[in-house]
Amino acid sequence: MSTCHSTARWALALFCALAIGAHLQAAQATLSASVTKTVIESDKKQTVFLKVGLTGFAMEAEHKRAGVNVALVIDRSGSMVGEKMERAKEAAIVAVDRLNADDIVSVIVFDHTVEVLVPSTKLTDKEAVRKAIRTITARGQTALFAGVSKGAEEVRKFKQRDRLNRVILLTDGQANVGPSSPSDLGYLGESLRKEGISVSTMGLGSDYNEDLLAKLAAKSEGSHSFIEKASDIARLFNLEFDDVLSICAQEAVIKIECSPGVRPVRVLNRDNDMDGRTVTVPLSQLFAGQEKFMVLEVEIAPGKDGESRQIAKVTGTYANMSTKAADQLTSTVSIAFSSSKEKADKSDNREAMIAAVEQIALEKNKLATQMRDEGKIVEASKVFAENAAVLNRFGDKYSSQNLRDHAGYNSRAQLNVAPGLWEAERKNLINNQDVYQNQARPPEASEVPRPPRAR
Repeated sequence: MSTCHSTARWALALFCALAIGAHLQAAQATLSASVTKTVIESDKKQTVFLKVGLTGFAMEAEHKRAGVNVALVIDRSGSMVGEKMERAKEAAIVAVDRLNADDIVSVIVFDHTVEVLVPSTKLTDKEAVRKAIRTITARGQTALFAGVSKGAEEVRKFKQRDRLNRVILLTDGQANVGPSSPSDLGYLGESLRKEGISVSTMGLGSDYNEDLLAKLAAKSEGSHSFIEKASDIARLFNLEFDDVLSICAQEAVIKIECSPGVRPVRVLNRDNDMDGRTVTVPLSQLFAGQEKFMVLEVEIAPGKDGESRQIAKVTGTYANMSTKAADQLTSTVSIAFSSSKEKADKSDNREAMIAAVEQIALEKNKLATQMRDEGKIVEASKVFAENAAVLNRFGDKYSSQNLRDHAGYNSRAQLNVAPGLWEAERKNLINNQDVYQNQARPPEASEVPRPPRAR
């Protein structure tokens, strides 16, 4: 073989290797880690916040999207009669139409009893599933716990690591048959998450228990949505299936190993395992273009002027739905010390600061909600107002529309704490708390805060 041909073959092999490497790299999530201040004052102990996130990737065009294994659990109790039931059936049929023949679906309905209308099956006959859905009629009471449990049982039949395994619950009422407390449903959600099954909950109208549905969704790493009008059911189902059909990773976990001299204090608004200087946070599933993150407060021992110190090593792991492999990404976070307070004050990291402000405000929002639930109307109104002011100030400082929107939710809540207004407002609050806590879904343009209603 001539030298020319040998060189050409070598060049081609190198090109292919680089192309394959670039392709594999493109099919990975992105790990980001930053601290709220890149410089802190020297010679004193202080705390900062560390933001660590994983951002999902778009599945490559030549890759088939990840398979879906979904149970549609629909409330057919008496309160669903009329438009609610008809809209729910229409939305369920639209959802089925978005799936393909390799996806798996089951349909469960519940009142005071539970019925498996469509057992877990591949969608080779969509019309049969549509026909079954059209037969649903409203009656009886609400065995919500049993309905979700049966949905999970159907999902288990075909549960696989390379599929999205999810229960989607639609209800308009209270759980009045069987286990019915938020702790009961939270425990169910947590146990399902450990199995790799998530639950998304949709509460319709003004009579459902938002605490119960939000807890079930949060503990299972699903999403919770408040559907104010029956006419919005199809839109929310479509949003849910936008996520379902764009999953790129499962079993996502962030691990932070703090360096000597750095003490983890608390994780904001996420379940976590803190063991000495190591903090582990499960994030469950990632969808294309979505960032899920956690915020950790850390206490840093004094450092000398001019010193730079690594404060943590961070690791993100997940099951890649494109390559079917277990991916691991690592990074480190460092901070500098200065005797100049002015230099420290000017070292804010915008992205990390916005995340920290958002999560601290979420804690305040939850506190104000609790106060209002206890009948402390004046105190709750004051906390909502203070929260809105802080969010607006930081929103202006960092040019963050997200923080301004969050301020709007608090301002509206402040004006709606009175009896007669609070009941519907509370459902909006719980829905928004789920979005900000779990980064479940960014608010749509049509969902920016409405002008507060005057008392």
